[in-house]
Amino acid sequence: MNSSHPTYAGNLQSEGDQTIATSRTDDGAPAPAAEAAARRHIAAVERRALGNRGWRGTWMLFRRELARFMKVAGQTIVSPVLTTILWFIVFGYSLGSRLDEIQGIPYVDFLVPGLIMLNLINNSFLNTGFSLFISKIHGSVVDVLLTPLTPLQLIIGYTAASLLRALIIGGLIWLVAGLMGASTLHNPAFTLTFMILTSLAFALFGLVVSILAEDFDHINLFPSFLLMPLTFLGGVFYSLEMLPPPWDSISLVNPILYMVNGLRYGMTGVSDVPVGFGLLLVAGSVAVFGATAAYLLATGKKLRE
Repeated sequence: MNSSHPTYAGNLQSEGDQTIATSRTDDGAPAPAAEAAARRHIAAVERRALGNRGWRGTWMLFRRELARFMKVAGQTIVSPVLTTILWFIVFGYSLGSRLDEIQGIPYVDFLVPGLIMLNLINNSFLNTGFSLFISKIHGSVVDVLLTPLTPLQLIIGYTAASLLRALIIGGLIWLVAGLMGASTLHNPAFTLTFMILTSLAFALFGLVVSILAEDFDHINLFPSFLLMPLTFLGGVFYSLEMLPPPWDSISLVNPILYMVNGLRYGMTGVSDVPVGFGLLLVAGSVAVFGATAAYLLATGKKLRE
């Protein structure tokens, strides 16, 4: 080293006060103080990231998504709950006085699982769908992709918030329905499992759609022209036995029918279709949409373009 250069002792310190590197320029000369400070900061950030393996970043992403929909809780939580309660009152008590029972249970009990499933599907899809898409069109999603987070950690951060939102809404509707006299506690463990898997499947589906979508019309297309019709035609308000041929057979190709009946079985013990197939369908949807979302995040397709 040239003796004319002053010796720099700006070593980077670990949390245990152990020296891990000395900041120098590429030609071996001591680095300026500003550059050395920047290198110390970068090394510290990298050290923290390696220490928690990115899970702290996942937690922060989850907190950001949670704060985002809680700031407008009146729209994201209170509004769908109140709307569903009105549907429950209008359909449950107006039609319930005429239909009396369906498959041996009161109509109000029959109605609750379908209304809860309707909200689980819509809110879990919309939360991830709009959140990631807005970040994409604003360009801020690139900042998320540049973090040390893996595709799995990104998926967990986004979908965990959607799952929580859907379960809060579904749980509140379930609670209010119970307070209004509905008996829907046949198998709570199976009910919660089905609610979680269904919400997770559509949260992942929303993530996939938001990555592939190019404008807001693509996001609105699925809930308005696909999910909503399939849900209403999936046995929310009626039993499959009430449909005349050939509509009863056509309804069997609707995947939402198996989800609604799976939740209905958990709450009331009755179902129009095999419950095991419905559970397999939901679990398969989680696997397919999860793998697709992981691939799209790993490749950056439609995100970095």
